[in-house]
Amino acid sequence: MPKLALPEGLFPALLPWYRAHARALPWRETRDVYRIWLSEIMLQQTRVAAVLGYYERFLAACPTVEDLAALPEDALMKLWEGLGYYSRARNLKKAAVEMAAHGVPRDAAGLLKLPGIGPYTASAIAAAAYGERTAAVDGNVLRVVSRLADLHENILAPAVKEAVTAAVEAVLPETKDDMRISNQAMMELGATLCGPNAAPECGACPLAGLCLARERGTAESLPLREKKPPRREEDRTVFVLLRDGETALRKRGAGLLSGLWEFPNVPGALTEAEAAAQMHAWGLTAREWRSKRAGRHIFTHITWHLTVYCIAVTGAGGDDWTWTGDLGTFALPSAFQIAREAAEEALI
Repeated sequence: MPKLALPEGLFPALLPWYRAHARALPWRETRDVYRIWLSEIMLQQTRVAAVLGYYERFLAACPTVEDLAALPEDALMKLWEGLGYYSRARNLKKAAVEMAAHGVPRDAAGLLKLPGIGPYTASAIAAAAYGERTAAVDGNVLRVVSRLADLHENILAPAVKEAVTAAVEAVLPETKDDMRISNQAMMELGATLCGPNAAPECGACPLAGLCLARERGTAESLPLREKKPPRREEDRTVFVLLRDGETALRKRGAGLLSGLWEFPNVPGALTEAEAAAQMHAWGLTAREWRSKRAGRHIFTHITWHLTVYCIAVTGAGGDDWTWTGDLGTFALPSAFQIAREAAEEALI
């Protein structure tokens, strides 16, 4: 695509608005690279409102990078429970181990070498913590720039993101104090007045006078993006198995939600007869069928349609199972929330 140019007045107009209207968020009140890094990882594909409580709890448990490096994996997963995209937590610890051993990188290039940190995250951390003059371009920034420049290109294309990054970097402020908030200001505008899934609030926008899409009446039709392929649909049957005041859990293997705890489950939407046969294969006998529930959990690329049986049983069960009466000590992903609710009700 052709070279993209943005107006020199972008940040002189944007930064006063940000200083006056930005949401008060804890990671914006610090220059501590560890705290900023933690927030950036948590905010990947996750809403701010969902992150706030996790951020505070995580810092209470791990106030320093050394604390995180020493945290056992089960404790890490428990802190992350329900936040999703669990590979983020594993990469967070891997990076913490490296930083505890070799020191915290002082620029975006160094940060980029750490597990779980890509170009956007490295730039966002380096700018906010160190005032490095580097553009962090996420979906919010792509939306703002596509409207500012009246850009009718697929914003998911790598060439478009490269062009937007270069255009933003060309007009970034020179001072470190301004640079620390410049990426955040672009993202804040894209998350609020120029947000997704709603008409842009051009009347309140500090960049309205610079916006070509507003001038040309195309703002509501932008940005352009290719449609994502539909999610794959999968049926799964989940077993909440009750024995002597306890329920069965096991750790997931490789793949989706790997290393996390789950209720025993199998592919398919099993009938009661099929579920009974599955329990027999596990060496279990049903004493009492307590309840049957249906639910759904949506991942990025897959939707699970869940059939959940709650059953009192006798027998040993799987060799790799753990029987517990205290689910609170295990990191159970939110995909199994409906099963967890059935178990907690049954264990009261």
